[in-house]
Amino acid sequence: MNEWRQQAVAIFQAGVAAADPYAAVARALDDVAQPALIVAVGKAARRMAKAALDQFSDIPCLVVTNYENAQDLAGAQVFAAGHPVPDQNGADAARAVIAALDAVKGPVLALISGGGSALLPAPAAGISLVDKAAVNAALLGAGLDITAMNLVRQQLSDLKGGGFLHHAAPHSVTALILSDVIGDDLATIASGPTVGPIGTAAQAEDTLKSAGIWDAMPDSVRAHLARNAPAKDLPIARNTLVGSNAQSVAAMAQAAPGAHVIATPIEGDVAVAAQMICDNVKKGVTVWGGETTVMIKGTGSGGRNQELALRIAQEATRRGWQNFTCLQGGSDGRDGPTDAAGGIVDQHTLAKIDGLSRFLDNNDSYAALAQAGDLLMTDATGTNVADLGVMIWLD
Repeated sequence: MNEWRQQAVAIFQAGVAAADPYAAVARALDDVAQPALIVAVGKAARRMAKAALDQFSDIPCLVVTNYENAQDLAGAQVFAAGHPVPDQNGADAARAVIAALDAVKGPVLALISGGGSALLPAPAAGISLVDKAAVNAALLGAGLDITAMNLVRQQLSDLKGGGFLHHAAPHSVTALILSDVIGDDLATIASGPTVGPIGTAAQAEDTLKSAGIWDAMPDSVRAHLARNAPAKDLPIARNTLVGSNAQSVAAMAQAAPGAHVIATPIEGDVAVAAQMICDNVKKGVTVWGGETTVMIKGTGSGGRNQELALRIAQEATRRGWQNFTCLQGGSDGRDGPTDAAGGIVDQHTLAKIDGLSRFLDNNDSYAALAQAGDLLMTDATGTNVADLGVMIWLD
């Protein structure tokens, strides 16, 4: 790995380190009363739970996280579940969480991080896990942003959109939340289990129709949303944000003195995002954060970070840049259903790929970057605060 790639990786790693779940929770625990139950959910759940258990001993603790981050934790019951598509292990974990909340005799400490929506599927009455998985796959393929996806998910769940609070009632809930959502809307992170719903069943139906996937919804889902049952009064919870994408971007800038920060989070379609990034980088080092979307049209393998990295290489080459290195990666170390975190590209990347357009048309960014030797491989990081990017441009 050359000097500029090493520097880009070091800057990215500084951003990931700033989102360390253990430290984020430990900083917030002084203001948390002794709980009767700890529930940690999301890609960062294990390390968040470790911090809480180091503070509060002999407290029942359930941890639900993705397979890559699932390891035994003393004092906790750890559940490994599917992400981004929910699976039966996640449904079993959800039942265990609901049972614990229903039986709790005192305050609950909830530790919430990104990925919790898929990891803890608790389908509403009449909806099967297979139906939920079909909905999730359709949402991921429609190019919807995370807020729109979670608006729908909340209406189909027994835990999302404040459902966690209903099961814990009448006992209080304190939630420490590590945000993977740009703008840090607490109702959107992990689909807001300790926060009120984003919208209504009618709005969820409208969202699906606008995206052109209403007819692809299972009959049980369409029937459930069409009933448009009135929302229940929401029990009060104390929700505290303990880490975010913006904090990690600031840490990356600190790791590269003099770096330019793209202040506006990078969102929307990856092709448009690539142009925006190239429009806003400055010579030297530029850093950014965000979460883009990909419209799935092909059958290839990859994720939004890998495809964005390729499109940045394409756009930079189109502009005639001769000396650049760009890293685009997921802070969780996993981009889409692959073992890569993203891509790290430069002025040589496109020449090493045979037929880039063919790969992009098939959403096969993983294969393209593998051919170039430009996949970003980090292993699972144990945290999740959306996506981070670094450009070193020397022209």
